[in-house]
Amino acid sequence: MKNRAEIEEKYKWDITKFCKSDDDFYKRLNSLGNKIKVIKTYEGKLTQDDILFECLEKCYALNKEFGFLTLYSELSKKVDNADTMANEMCDKLSILGTKYSTYSAYIDVELAGFSDEKLKNLQKDRRFKNYKRFFQAVRRSKKHILSKSEELLISKLGDFLGGYSDNFDKFADVDLDFGEIEDSSKKKHPFNQSNFTLYAESEDRTLRKNAYKRMNGKFGEFINFIANNYASDVKEACTFAKIRNYKSALSREIYEEETSEKVYYMLLKKVRENVKILQDFYEIKRKALKLDRVAIYDTFAPISKMPKLKFTFEEATELIKKALNVLGDDYVALIDKAVKERWIDVYPNLNKDSGAFSWGCYGATPVVLCNFEGNLSSVFTLAHELGHAMHSYLSNTHQPIQTAGYVIFVAEVASITNEMLLLDYLLKNAKTDEEKKYYCDYFLTEVRSTIFRQTMFSEFEEWAHKTFESGEALTRESMCKTYKNLNDFYHGKDVEEIDEMQYEWARIPHFYSHFYVYKYATGMISAINIARNILKKIDGAVEQYKKFLSSGSTASPITLLKRCGADLEKEETYDAVFAYCKDYVKNMEKLVK
Repeated sequence: MKNRAEIEEKYKWDITKFCKSDDDFYKRLNSLGNKIKVIKTYEGKLTQDDILFECLEKCYALNKEFGFLTLYSELSKKVDNADTMANEMCDKLSILGTKYSTYSAYIDVELAGFSDEKLKNLQKDRRFKNYKRFFQAVRRSKKHILSKSEELLISKLGDFLGGYSDNFDKFADVDLDFGEIEDSSKKKHPFNQSNFTLYAESEDRTLRKNAYKRMNGKFGEFINFIANNYASDVKEACTFAKIRNYKSALSREIYEEETSEKVYYMLLKKVRENVKILQDFYEIKRKALKLDRVAIYDTFAPISKMPKLKFTFEEATELIKKALNVLGDDYVALIDKAVKERWIDVYPNLNKDSGAFSWGCYGATPVVLCNFEGNLSSVFTLAHELGHAMHSYLSNTHQPIQTAGYVIFVAEVASITNEMLLLDYLLKNAKTDEEKKYYCDYFLTEVRSTIFRQTMFSEFEEWAHKTFESGEALTRESMCKTYKNLNDFYHGKDVEEIDEMQYEWARIPHFYSHFYVYKYATGMISAINIARNILKKIDGAVEQYKKFLSSGSTASPITLLKRCGADLEKEETYDAVFAYCKDYVKNMEKLVK
């Protein structure tokens, strides 16, 4: 794998828009350290509207600067986790962030002391027009805000609690060495998290099996540390949920995002009811691969004889632009802007974060991290992350800072909509049955990974939190056993498992973002509905979708999705998606015969 210095500059993101240099970072960090002290001067005075307005404006200005410094330091670390300077910058900013939290801890407490009438009047005040949703959130959260002394204590604990996600990232991306794996001819291949998918998609069954065994087995070698690290993370989440008067960690996450436990449990119910779609897909795989029994390591195996497609980064972006042209010339122009202005960090390098993500802050264009390998999967990943970036860019462009940010619940919708539009374009332009077979396989693999697998992850996550909340011990044995049982249910009795799969949960970084994973599933269900409306050319579908992308947090996420054709509170929404998936299964069966 190349060192960072060996990557061409045009394929690296430009983070000088956040800070010009490390020296600039430290200069602004010191300045920010002085500026945050002013927040203390407003304490005890927020009942006066003039002072309240001035305090809130100062807070959002400080938040904006924290955003710039956070992006600069964290992105420096993400491309080289072994960079001691980058890690030091992150640590110093974290310390300052804790101080800021301490200085501002009184604000929520004082606002929670306002009467509902006072808060309603503030929402009507034209001077506070950008704070309507802010005051609405205060009204909702009053019962979960503690006393001033308690809030101050919690804010001071910031540097001493948590860190479990960071522990995992450093361990998984820097410390672990996956070595080499062998194929059926005993040839050795260098192996890491970035190229796992390449080997999982190999036609060589031995290579696929060894990739699965090594990937999950390597994490299994350190299962005691990982289990303890994750259990500690769960305990913290559950404890602080109780401290803030929520009935559970799940209810806290759902309440804070203005979503609904009804939606969460409807997802679990509808996915379990339709798990046969996944198992039928595996049976088609078995027939296509001419196997007596399909194994878990065969689930990404290609069933089409279509030649493997290879793309340069430039070819990938051109293909994505063609596919997303249905969203209009203005949307396509934003993709050109992203490439030209170097929003994207394209290729893998030594010590770079595995996987992909998009991140941004108010006042600057977002960024995208990829580990582009040139295969079709990399093209879909790029389209996915560009969806995130466009959502952030459009919301930041059309909304004030107070309502520009959107919650995680809607974060996956734009990214998966891009994927669905790209897939439809490829399928419509397929010239042979082998191509069609490939794209059907790709779609159902995505459904497997995003709807079924992420819902299975969420069941595991819910079990872990409920286990602690009920007073039972979270052990490595119980975690591995529970995960194995979930695998058995979802994959069915006809899929051959391997022992190492019991450790798969231990390598999932999103478990450290509590109740994040189910939002991939609701995101894909929403995205399929939205993409189908766009492709059917339903009147207003494109316009309503673009309004959604530009809406930030101007309404609850359930409301925003409902406006653009994805009502997650209705069973029909899920039924339509699973019917659509069943059609893909039927088409794939015909193509395989």
